[in-house]
Amino acid sequence: MRNSNILVVASTNRHKFEEFQLLFSRYPDIQIAPAQEFLRNAEKLGLVETSEHYKENAIAKARACNHGCHYPSIADDSGIEVDALNGRPGVRSHRYSTPKLGETQDQANIKKLLEELKGVPAEKRTARFVCHLALVMEGKTLHVVGTLDGTIAMEPSGIQGFGYDPIFIPQGQSKTLAEIGNEMKNKISHRAIAVMNLMDEIKSQELILAKP
Repeated sequence: MRNSNILVVASTNRHKFEEFQLLFSRYPDIQIAPAQEFLRNAEKLGLVETSEHYKENAIAKARACNHGCHYPSIADDSGIEVDALNGRPGVRSHRYSTPKLGETQDQANIKKLLEELKGVPAEKRTARFVCHLALVMEGKTLHVVGTLDGTIAMEPSGIQGFGYDPIFIPQGQSKTLAEIGNEMKNKISHRAIAVMNLMDEIKSQELILAKP
């Protein structure tokens, strides 16, 4: 890797890192790396997520990673906001439910959300994915947002993606994010929009992603 182009992802979530890999593959001058390659206790990065606001959590994780590895670091805090639930699960999306024996965290979250929406008609199941993405490097902190509007399906469908993808139908689509495939998802997702916005900011401010 060329040190001047490294961005460290402040997350140990394999699915999230793989998604970032695909998104940043559009920018050949930048190479991303997982936090665990540089930090001995990378799994503790999540402990700094103590705020009720996406922005503060994203910046806190990126800042903690940058402090530990001294490379430019990015972190996101994302969630799904359902209008019929007054914006829940929101910032608590990742740990919205407690898995039962044999359930994954994603399965438990989806099950709880669908139970809470039981009886709500399709036209009132509007929702959005939100991604707050932060970059922290020496003397600079950038923060951008990406969103994807859509609706919550009546039941899960599709095997691709992760999180709430099997029950989220993007606006203008008839299939869930887990059905449309990664190629399409990575063009329209909240995280894809956030990455594009971040790269625009990096370019406009003429930042050099160099190691301090």
